[in-house]
Amino acid sequence: MHEPRGELVLRTLAMPADTNANGDIFGGWILSQMDLAGGMAAKQRAHSRISTVAIESMSFHQAVKVGDVVCCYAEFMHIGTTSMRIKLEVWSMKMPFNQKRVKVTEGIFTYVAIDDDGKPHPVDRHHS
Repeated sequence: MHEPRGELVLRTLAMPADTNANGDIFGGWILSQMDLAGGMAAKQRAHSRISTVAIESMSFHQAVKVGDVVCCYAEFMHIGTTSMRIKLEVWSMKMPFNQKRVKVTEGIFTYVAIDDDGKPHPVDRHHS
């Protein structure tokens, strides 16, 4: 597949401070961008606080370089009573920008909707 799936949730620029010892963008930085994007999508869907509870099937396909534009796409896979499974894809636009987007990583994140006390509550609550 050559096109992102899901909704564009986050776009950012890979900066020199985010590199590993090899000069590529650190995988942990990319993972944190994915968690931010998934968290924003989950929070918007649940209309409440959320908590990340699992990350599964994470796989890196390509290195990200300084100056690449990193785009995170979120697609809801399942919405349960209190939890949401979201597939996150990260695509980068390599320099120069006339090149195609490249999928660099993907993973499935699970979030739980929580109340102000940190207790799980239904994603789809009926407001009276």
